[in-house]
Amino acid sequence: MRLRAGLLALGLSSCGVMAAPDLERLRQQVADTERAFARSMAERDLAAFERHLSDQAVFFGSRGPLRGKAAVVAAWKGFYEGAQAPFSWEPDQVEVLADGSLAHSSGPVRDPQGKRISRFNSVWRQEAPGVWRIVFDKGQPLDEADRQQP
Repeated sequence: MRLRAGLLALGLSSCGVMAAPDLERLRQQVADTERAFARSMAERDLAAFERHLSDQAVFFGSRGPLRGKAAVVAAWKGFYEGAQAPFSWEPDQVEVLADGSLAHSSGPVRDPQGKRISRFNSVWRQEAPGVWRIVFDKGQPLDEADRQQP
């Protein structure tokens, strides 16, 4: 009887203990998601762009923040018109919180000729297992190190 009670107590106590997330796997998921997000621009696919946005997305721009998926899509629609993408981006840094709930990605933004013109910073939230959506996005001017890169 004591053995059974002890095993039950051990089983119940282990229910609250969760394994630490595999941060390297999560970093790769976010990097892959960021690349798919960028591919939406290259492929001129506004619907794919929209699928990567959280309903609560906030994108910072020169005219102030755009709040919500609908506002972001409306403002970015013009970037998806025309045969050639006006810019491209790719992640070169990705970090994930220890609990695996949020991630930050950053990397260069390039003009159509491939010249670095700025740097993006995005915050991603894992909204379901393996499903990352962008919640914050903000560009920044190039720093000296970025200006030295090809």
